[in-house]
Amino acid sequence: MRLLSVNLGRAKAVPYTDQPEGVTGIDKRPADGPVRVAVPGSAGFGASGLAGDTVCDTRHHGGDEQAVYAMAREDLDDWERALGRDLPNGSFGENLTTTGLDLAGALIGERWRVGPEVLLEVTSGRIPCRTFQGHMGEQRWVKRFTEKGAPGAYFRVLEAGEIRAGDPVRIVHRPAHEVTVALQFRAVTTQRDLLPRLLAAGDALHPEALASARKYVAQYGAAAKRTGSVRSHRPAP
Repeated sequence: MRLLSVNLGRAKAVPYTDQPEGVTGIDKRPADGPVRVAVPGSAGFGASGLAGDTVCDTRHHGGDEQAVYAMAREDLDDWERALGRDLPNGSFGENLTTTGLDLAGALIGERWRVGPEVLLEVTSGRIPCRTFQGHMGEQRWVKRFTEKGAPGAYFRVLEAGEIRAGDPVRIVHRPAHEVTVALQFRAVTTQRDLLPRLLAAGDALHPEALASARKYVAQYGAAAKRTGSVRSHRPAP
């Protein structure tokens, strides 16, 4: 389990984004050397957790709960076969391209030690958007990506430091619940009736997903509660 690459993006003008200035940093390329990772700041103000990486649309991207985005090389390889084209590391706008890790099966609140210094915590899967579809240039891309259900994972930064290509990744904590990235992704996209089950992840969950789950339970009452749990399993850092 290791990093194949650490990928950074620069602002680029494109015709397919609704970002006010018409720019995006989704086109990410592998960095040559070490990259500093730190807490970026709250959503709407903070951007990427990686030094030298650009997040242009802070309305929907970046911030503490989406500080780092990882994609498994194995999932990129699957898409290469499906699309019949090469997908270099960073093609999906991911900061980290990994090998040997099941990102869809990662638990919300799972913690990764990346290299000797950095500690990351899983918060959610990636929701595809118009900019992602334009970047890929594939018809029905948002729908196809959603249907596959392997969205990669967002992380918050618990301990800052430097990372680089080749660094080992160790899973140092797995919480005592069954809320995976794949389950969270389905719940907030195609299977809303799964939302109550997300409550088992407690405050380790991305705040927007947690709010959606609580709203669903409040709206549908006891019937929804029977399928979920309100316990929080997030330990102290």
